[in-house]
Amino acid sequence: MPIILITGAASGLGAAFLQAYAKDQTNTIIAIDRNEVEISNPRVQFHAVDIRSQESINTLASQLEDQPIDLAIHSAGVRGLVEAIHEQKPDDVAAAETIAAMDLETLMRAFHINAAGTFMLLRALLPNLRMSRDVKVVVMSSRMGSIGNNEHPKRAAGSAYAYRASKAAMNDIVRSFAADVPEVTFGLCHPGRVETNLVRSKEEGAISAEESINDMLPLIAKWSRKDSGKFYDRFGETIEW
Repeated sequence: MPIILITGAASGLGAAFLQAYAKDQTNTIIAIDRNEVEISNPRVQFHAVDIRSQESINTLASQLEDQPIDLAIHSAGVRGLVEAIHEQKPDDVAAAETIAAMDLETLMRAFHINAAGTFMLLRALLPNLRMSRDVKVVVMSSRMGSIGNNEHPKRAAGSAYAYRASKAAMNDIVRSFAADVPEVTFGLCHPGRVETNLVRSKEEGAISAEESINDMLPLIAKWSRKDSGKFYDRFGETIEW
């Protein structure tokens, strides 16, 4: 019976992954989110975890002691918007992440959650991951974390300082895990521009979380050790670093 851990399970991509994997009655799911969630499915264990807190992560690790994990989907993260500006202009996401708008607090929060939080969580889960064979860790990244893409002539580039930089740092952290822990497959995936609670309004061209994961699920199923440390979009195309 596969055991699947999903972070950010209360909303957005995490909730969509939870719903999809819960349909298979052979799966046992460990759902993680900062916010409390009531789940009636007996095959789903919920743990309230704040990935900004080492203490909270340590508590999770102690609760999961001797529990193997076959697949980990890490989707928890933040966009890195200057909150005061985003509140004033909820329909103008770009205004809250420009070079003029960005501040230290927003930058540090994005790095803390997206980069440091990812490192602390994955490191804490290594004993559980190593208990399983053919184990995979799939981290939701973003094309905006690609440095090469940030000068792409056909796509909008620049701005989004906290999000781009924290996702780029997270990408490199996951690459290092792939190098240091070769017995585990670590994958990075850009899910597309998805309608989630990271912003207060629906961005132009955003797709539903369900549409995004329907594209990703077959890719995740077929990824293997040869894909470890690589960066793909939801269609399986390689994204430049």
